[in-house]
Amino acid sequence: MRYRNRRHAGEVLARRLDRFHDKDVVVLALPRGGVPVAYEVARRLRAPLDLLVVRKLGVPGYDELAMGAIASGGIQVKNDHVITRLRIPPAVIAEVAAAEQRELGRRELAYRGNRAPIDVRDRVVILVDDGLATGATMRAAVASLRKRAARSIVVAVPVGAADTCREMGDVADEVVCASQPEDLGAVGVWYEAFEQIDDGEVTALLGANSGDSPTPVNTPAPALMQTPVLTEGIAHSALPLTGRSGDLDPVMEMIGDARCVLIGESTHGSHEFYKLRAELTKRLIREKGFAAVAIEGDWPDAYRVNRYVRGVGEDRDASEALDDFRRFPQWMWRNADMLDFVGWLRDHNEHQDVTRQIGFYGLDLYSLHGSIEAVLDYLDRTDPDAAARARDRYVCFDQFGSEPERYGYGAGFGLEESCERAVVEQLRELQSLRAERVERDGLVTGDERFAFEMNARVAAAAEEYYRMMFHDQVASWNLRDTHMADTLDALLAHLDQARTPSKIVVWAHNSHVGDARATLLGEVGELDLGQLCRQRHPGDTALIGFTTYAGTVTAASEWGGPAERKLVRPALVGSYEELFHRTGLPRFLLMLRELGEATGGLHEPRLERAIGVIYRPDSERVSHYLRARLPAQFDAVFHIDETRALEPMERTAGWERGELPETYPSGV
Repeated sequence: MRYRNRRHAGEVLARRLDRFHDKDVVVLALPRGGVPVAYEVARRLRAPLDLLVVRKLGVPGYDELAMGAIASGGIQVKNDHVITRLRIPPAVIAEVAAAEQRELGRRELAYRGNRAPIDVRDRVVILVDDGLATGATMRAAVASLRKRAARSIVVAVPVGAADTCREMGDVADEVVCASQPEDLGAVGVWYEAFEQIDDGEVTALLGANSGDSPTPVNTPAPALMQTPVLTEGIAHSALPLTGRSGDLDPVMEMIGDARCVLIGESTHGSHEFYKLRAELTKRLIREKGFAAVAIEGDWPDAYRVNRYVRGVGEDRDASEALDDFRRFPQWMWRNADMLDFVGWLRDHNEHQDVTRQIGFYGLDLYSLHGSIEAVLDYLDRTDPDAAARARDRYVCFDQFGSEPERYGYGAGFGLEESCERAVVEQLRELQSLRAERVERDGLVTGDERFAFEMNARVAAAAEEYYRMMFHDQVASWNLRDTHMADTLDALLAHLDQARTPSKIVVWAHNSHVGDARATLLGEVGELDLGQLCRQRHPGDTALIGFTTYAGTVTAASEWGGPAERKLVRPALVGSYEELFHRTGLPRFLLMLRELGEATGGLHEPRLERAIGVIYRPDSERVSHYLRARLPAQFDAVFHIDETRALEPMERTAGWERGELPETYPSGV
């Protein structure tokens, strides 16, 4: 039979399990699709509901192909057929399993919070999913329950492949497959509606039982508690943004004499974030003497803009100066708002002495090949012998073409020779040459020579990053943000030669700008640029974030995909964004260092949205939310309740046809 949806499937499956009504059983769901099904089962049986998180082990580069699965309790189940056929080394399996184990822990905490799992020892457990195809994840779940000493395990699904249902009897004590087609195909074809389950729905359904207690038959998924007192406190503390020049005075006063001002964005594609960030930066340059803007962008691409705004490049206008930002996502820096800001920087610098001109730099490390080309170009012009030695070293990368990810995969898993030694030797030689020149000629580094050495540093950091990215997500993230912090410090030292102390504005995503120690990711070992700046420059750093409730955003649906104008779903209930929306203020500034007693609830961990260059509304909760403590994460936050999509300089037909706010469901 075909089910109307997962709730209907749960009702049908529950009737097949009536003999467990009011017995000492526990219903466990495999999230996310199994949760609505299991909720109906638990309701009918009057049994407690919990979940059991299982993670598939995808083959690197082919994530949809499972080479096994893991579950809570250190359980790992392998797909020997796939592993043997693809000759996957044990080290690769171990690396993937380690990464998925971290994600498993993160999801358990996000779904369950601090509540401990229900004790299943010596109890009957009904294990529920929305369907059973190959059974790999279900086998891992059963193995986990065996380790937790469940008395009896019943696998229950609305639909399952006939062969898999029979084979599952080898590991479970009982199997209940309400429907067992011989040719299953995909589980989704057995449902009329099979939408992606939002994580908000998962947490709401689990919230129906607080602990090890039965779910009453008439209990719906509860709404999160409203907090009118907190909302009123926020509204009272908020400083409305009216469009007047004085709107930014409070944040300018808060910044004071800070050397490092990091201004974030909760998406990489919202016009208002770029526009307001630019206006604040202009005031910092004019009124507080900031010397440079450093962006979450690649060094060589940004340095071309630096040459243009200083009047020493060959580009005729701002559009040409931004032309090197062609790597995905090009709209992040090639957009209408950046065009205006770069034009303003050029006009501003034309009226300044060369030592007072504003620079424009990139902090990121993705430009492996671009930075190598910049090093070679500089050496060709200044030291042909050194250029020849550099080419001999960098030739190591030639076999991988222009795709550094190919190098990272091959070298990271030991399939190809690592180029680590080559890039490190090259950087050391350049640093030695600089030291010799300083000793001979004095301190005459110059902006061009500084940029040249920075490209060598980027090449070395990028090599390590790409080699690490397939092994350890936390370590590769930390390497990237540490590189950005090191680059920022190098810039400060370089600019100090012209003006002391120099000051820099940083433009990056909230996930880099906010202090990681105030987020769930910080608890699993991630650090970021904002945290490192606070630690390295105590009292000299200001962190400013942005939030939005709804609107449109420029983003892609997958990595490398085209820019789309996408509808931003209204923020999840219980999030900071939804809380700010309930104030009724369209846009405001909240000074987080000065929160009063009425806004004390903001210090409690809440969901916070983060949209990068990819936006996936169908998996919004797990893809775009994390738990954070906003007042510890930022010093101030701008909230724009409804934002509109950034305008790319290359406006594709797909972007032009994108979603508009009037397509919101009624009542939103």
